[in-house]
Amino acid sequence: MGISVIPMVDEGLGNSAYLVDLSDGRALVVDPSRDLRAIRAEADRRGLRIAFAADTHLHADFLSGAVQLAVDAGASILASRAGGREFPHRGLSDGDDVDLGGLRLRTLATPGHTHEHIAFELLDDQRVLGVFTGGSLIVGSAARTDLVSPDRTEELARAQYRSLRRLAELDDDVAVWPTHGAGSFCSAPPGAERTSTIGAERVTNSLFRAESEDAFVQQLLDSLGSFPPYFLTLGEINRRGPGLVKGDSLPGLSAGAVARLREAGAEIVDVRSVQDFAAAHLPGSVSIPLRPVFATWLGWLLPGAKPLVIVRDADQDPAEILWQARKIGHDHVIGELEGGIRSWMQAGHPTGSIPLVTAPDIGSASVLDIRQTSEFTAGHLPGAAHVELGDLPDKTASGSHGGPTVVMCGHGERAMGAASLLARAGRQDVAVLVGGPDDWAAATGRRLEAGS
Repeated sequence: MGISVIPMVDEGLGNSAYLVDLSDGRALVVDPSRDLRAIRAEADRRGLRIAFAADTHLHADFLSGAVQLAVDAGASILASRAGGREFPHRGLSDGDDVDLGGLRLRTLATPGHTHEHIAFELLDDQRVLGVFTGGSLIVGSAARTDLVSPDRTEELARAQYRSLRRLAELDDDVAVWPTHGAGSFCSAPPGAERTSTIGAERVTNSLFRAESEDAFVQQLLDSLGSFPPYFLTLGEINRRGPGLVKGDSLPGLSAGAVARLREAGAEIVDVRSVQDFAAAHLPGSVSIPLRPVFATWLGWLLPGAKPLVIVRDADQDPAEILWQARKIGHDHVIGELEGGIRSWMQAGHPTGSIPLVTAPDIGSASVLDIRQTSEFTAGHLPGAAHVELGDLPDKTASGSHGGPTVVMCGHGERAMGAASLLARAGRQDVAVLVGGPDDWAAATGRRLEAGS
């Protein structure tokens, strides 16, 4: 029978959920996030009722939408029996089959990315059409194994090796439908391809071709970079079951109310562009421009449970802000500054500003590069200091170089986030570089340095 497996890509988190048309008016969804807007729209467009919601593992990088689908659409939740989930679901163990009405899902125990990880083979009669691999086998790699517990990282890496050996037993033409893809902090490598085949991975995936278990473990562990702190908490929330949510509007708050909330400890998150934040912003606010990766940096820079107040431009979608926050567990967005920055200024409240500079304007200022370590080592300005943006909330003193400092990243968005953190820590001599290292090299004619 012909089937339709539709990847629903979250570019910001670097993940894919999958909507499977079961050809009888029903659908299966694999690894849906709490932001179900795209999945629901596609199901509605195809006239499908979501009957099954399957999770390959206890996700660390987003809250699952399975519980919401069970309540809203009556979907049956399919998940690993070993996960110990505390909400109604069908717990599956290795070899268990689920009848989808013509098609079948077969459970494969594939621990590694998490201890309870499973993959789902999709079968038509006895033929394996593809396998939903979650974070076991991903395009060009395998997902990280250090999110459960530091003392289990190597143990899980060895389990990941055995899981990939098991998947290698499938035929070359079997489709590979992973959850994690390029842009995911679950260790997906860069690249445009988000799906693959067993045969393609057999040829191109260096981890798939590791000569020994020890070589596999060393290669996987060497690839591990930093990750947001919320990765250590969402798995447990997913095990208990994320709370249900509804609505997607931001209550308006007067300038006076926002001032009082700020004094009481609320965080002010400014989602406007770098240029607008540079010109005028609420003192103490954190710049996190609204873009596909907004959720990641919101959770990374403001990991606590303080109330959040949003400052946005009128053309920025409040629903997008809310859903990005919700999918990483930030349910405490209490409203927005009504009327935006203009209303704040009209009420007579003070504003801050952060200069934007170009390469020729750097002069003798110190340069602070806040990109990821892999980006920095690939090429950076000579003499630049380096602190990853995710480390900056705990290391603001690391940016104190004594004198004017120009903060930079690849384009400017992350740099402005860093500069806003430094400014609220008391730094008044901070500027942000327009552009990135390649722009600097082009403007100055100088070479970048590589390495740490």
